[in-house]
Amino acid sequence: MPSSENVPAPTPGSTPGSTPGSTGRHRWLVLAVLGLAQLMVVLDATIVNIALPSAQQDLGFADADRQWVITAYSLAFGGLLLLGGRLADLLGRRTTLLAGLAGFALASAAGGMADTLGWLVAARAGQGVFGALLAPSALSLLTVTFTDPRERGRAFGVFGALAGAGAAIGLLLGGVLTEYLDWSWCLYVNVPIALVAGAGALVLIPRGADAQGARLDLPGTATAVLGLVALVYGFSRAELDGWTAPWTLGCIAGGVLLLVAFVLLERRVAEPLLPLRVVLDRRRGGAYLAIALSAVGMFAVFLFLTYFLQRTLGFSPLRTGFAFLPMVVGIVTSSTQVVPRLLPRVGPRPLIVPGQLLGAAGLGWLATLEEGDGYWVHVLPALVVMGLGMGLIFGSSFNTATAGAPRRDAGVASALVNTGQQVGGAIGTALLNTLAANATAARLAEAGGRPTPQQVAAAVVAGESRGFLVASLVFVLAAAASALLLPGGPTPAQHGEPAGDRPDTTRA
Repeated sequence: MPSSENVPAPTPGSTPGSTPGSTGRHRWLVLAVLGLAQLMVVLDATIVNIALPSAQQDLGFADADRQWVITAYSLAFGGLLLLGGRLADLLGRRTTLLAGLAGFALASAAGGMADTLGWLVAARAGQGVFGALLAPSALSLLTVTFTDPRERGRAFGVFGALAGAGAAIGLLLGGVLTEYLDWSWCLYVNVPIALVAGAGALVLIPRGADAQGARLDLPGTATAVLGLVALVYGFSRAELDGWTAPWTLGCIAGGVLLLVAFVLLERRVAEPLLPLRVVLDRRRGGAYLAIALSAVGMFAVFLFLTYFLQRTLGFSPLRTGFAFLPMVVGIVTSSTQVVPRLLPRVGPRPLIVPGQLLGAAGLGWLATLEEGDGYWVHVLPALVVMGLGMGLIFGSSFNTATAGAPRRDAGVASALVNTGQQVGGAIGTALLNTLAANATAARLAEAGGRPTPQQVAAAVVAGESRGFLVASLVFVLAAAASALLLPGGPTPAQHGEPAGDRPDTTRA
């Protein structure tokens, strides 16, 4: 493994520890390139949801098969993130970023041209594969580019805003493209984004000496990939078949066992896929947990509120997308204006815990929704509060999860951020959707006989309210866990010590 002596010296005027050549104004242009890449990956988790009914009508597949268009992406993306992060460390982050952008663009173009379900599902899986290579490369490049405390805070505030708001932007963009063009443009749109980001990466990101040249941990890779795929697939099946179905239980149990085996392997091998020092640091571990638990609640908003707006209030897909804009504004405001100013001074705990409590308050407000409630009084305030909270969480957690990680581990440390989002979202979608469906069924059973349309509508809203309530309790649990796990005070690297190559100190 090369020593820090092999890393080219910073160019004049650069911040110590930053990526060579990414000086001054160039660093912010690099942020724009990496932000585009991150936005493309995040919005693709929701943009296809809006287009799915139109795609189903064009391609003629059954309701039972449409879940594969979503699941194929989440399985490949969630299952391969750790491998993608380690490949970024081993092969060089610029190389894997460019490969991820090219592959994602090709897979998106193939999906837009799909004329059968199998073709579309294969393209979505390809997007997930290259997204798993792209996402950790982008975040780890951001980590080694911005090491000055104030610049790092602003950069991660912007990046966290994109991560938190990307899913809502996907709903908005999907509504616009589906309504005014065609569902296939929800996939084609990635091609120009990838081309712009790729051209910027070629020009702005130098050929650094960040490739480690070490061997890949094959046993760890196999157990991690299979374990994450089994876990994500198990939660996806729970949403369809129920928690007691044999496939659901088998996949979840198998995934947990494989991940336990993975941890045991990583303790023994010389060059692990995931060095345990990355997650045993209290600040990083707490940030990963905050991201995962927050994803549970955030996906509840997108899942249930989309249905409430369209099915209960009669919003069009385009109007539904615009309805989420106040949440986007809240995320951008707190992550770019509040976090950069306070995080270097007070550390992550005083920001993440209040952010989670704001998330709990917003979801608790939505849990009071009833049939007949309107958008402006009953939905808008909750979205604003929720957005402010999510901005505090993501802006702080993305920064903290990667701060102080040794340069050789930047890729895998970044991959864990996206893994937490993906696994948390999968768990939240399956768990909350099941609870909501059970609440709806119970309300219909109380009606007896043949329920009227009004009773059915009320039962559906009651199920959605139950989902919001449970998600609110998850945020309360997350706030308690963050208060206990995250240490007080600023992150040490944010006092000016470069995070790139300093020795990693594990704080259990």
